[in-house]
Amino acid sequence: MPNDEKQLLIVAHIPSPNTELLLEAVVRGATHEDIDGVTVKHIPPLQAGPEDVLKADGIILGTTENFGYMSGALKDFFDRIYYPCLEKTQALPYALYIKAGMDGTGTRIAVEKITAGLRWRAVQDTLVCRGKFQQSFLEKCEELGMTMAAGLEAGIY
Repeated sequence: MPNDEKQLLIVAHIPSPNTELLLEAVVRGATHEDIDGVTVKHIPPLQAGPEDVLKADGIILGTTENFGYMSGALKDFFDRIYYPCLEKTQALPYALYIKAGMDGTGTRIAVEKITAGLRWRAVQDTLVCRGKFQQSFLEKCEELGMTMAAGLEAGIY
């Protein structure tokens, strides 16, 4: 692997077939044939640790909305990586997508509070896939993944 290869980490909770489709769309976009020089790796939140975040040049977070909050798995991820990564990952570019049964606001705010504490940098607006599953969610997730990977490849973030 060349030294200039960028590492895109995807930490996404996928408790259902529909959330798995969302993840697959993000990965499909991030690994688009026109994007070179970016390695994409998905690690579920309960398995991802500080060492994975420290290797990453960018991160995409994916979660379900659970009782107006992020998934317990993503919260566990943040609990375990927060202090080991606090001083070492400042300005890490990230994007967030949420599969929401309600409006996703509480989930978005909760993640933003933690990422603000880590001093990570949101490089895209949060994608909230609200309500009953729709085909358009897949297109938007694919675009999110592609935009993130293309931005890393181009050195924009």
